[in-house]
Amino acid sequence: MVFHYPNGKKYQGTPNVKNINKQLSKQSSYSNRGMTLEEDLNETNLYYRTHNIAVVHKKPIPVQIVNVDYPSRSAAVIKEAYFRQASTTDYNGVWNGKYIDFEAKETKSNSSFPLRNFHEHQIEHMKSVVQQEGITFVIIRFVTTDEIFLLEGKVLFFYWERMVKGGRKSIKKDEIIKDGIKIPYGLHPRIDYIKTVQKLNLL
Repeated sequence: MVFHYPNGKKYQGTPNVKNINKQLSKQSSYSNRGMTLEEDLNETNLYYRTHNIAVVHKKPIPVQIVNVDYPSRSAAVIKEAYFRQASTTDYNGVWNGKYIDFEAKETKSNSSFPLRNFHEHQIEHMKSVVQQEGITFVIIRFVTTDEIFLLEGKVLFFYWERMVKGGRKSIKKDEIIKDGIKIPYGLHPRIDYIKTVQKLNLL
């Protein structure tokens, strides 16, 4: 499958075609609890909305499909598509009268979080949110240990600038433990990040 950026340049990575097709064809299923960070957050956001706690949604992927193959009458395969615009962050919404905007990332590393998981335009977007007095952060899941942390935007910016200036290209897990907040798993909601944000005293 071929993907292109808005300027027509070919995307060199490996798009998550499964997730794109899922978003284009149907809403997320909540039957497999705890399978991925995204599914857990989607379930959490559904809980928040139904209990009038917050209104947060996953942003749709801005994709324009230009070539679809139909190998059979019951199946369609996307062969070529374009990103309509550069993506910003994964989730946004409103809570307690404040705009919130955040990214969700997973890493298989046991000791650090690679900053290559972010793009410069995402960091700039998050900085703009802060300038407008919104709340922004990243939720990081360490896959092998199944631990989840919330890292405030301004903390992420510090480590990003450190990399830009020639420093480490990752955030050590010890630094995330020191500067972030660990989010324990729950039942309802699954990942109560709103409760964690309250601890940051950002209001």
